[in-house]
Amino acid sequence: MPHAQQGNTVKIHYTGTLDDGTVFDSSNGREPLEFTIGSGGVIPGFESAVSGMTVGETKTVTIPPEQAYGDYQEEMTQQVPRSAIPPEIELQVGMILSAEGPDGVPVSFVVKAFDQEEVTIDGNHPLAGRNLTFALELVEII
Repeated sequence: MPHAQQGNTVKIHYTGTLDDGTVFDSSNGREPLEFTIGSGGVIPGFESAVSGMTVGETKTVTIPPEQAYGDYQEEMTQQVPRSAIPPEIELQVGMILSAEGPDGVPVSFVVKAFDQEEVTIDGNHPLAGRNLTFALELVEII
């Protein structure tokens, strides 16, 4: 039976959980996730976990931050003047704001707190600094 390897396009069913058991993403009730191993379409630890699997195989892996979304970086959290946010935007804690970075690439920030004067935004990925556990099932090698 063939093993998934670099360059293969695969279909995977998965459930991702945090250390406390909270599910943060799952393919349950959806089509399996399709990606090509080595293309960078998923986090490195996920690609590594799928490499070597055979169709029908299941396993559970825990991926550390350095193989997922990186360590949480305090310097990515900052306070900006409330006036920097367009007035038509009704701020809510947890909402995602998008802006254009200096290189023209869109960047996203999560609103952590706000008042009349300042807005605290966080540019870290919401899963940065966290171990991610995935239950995986290789459905198909295309």
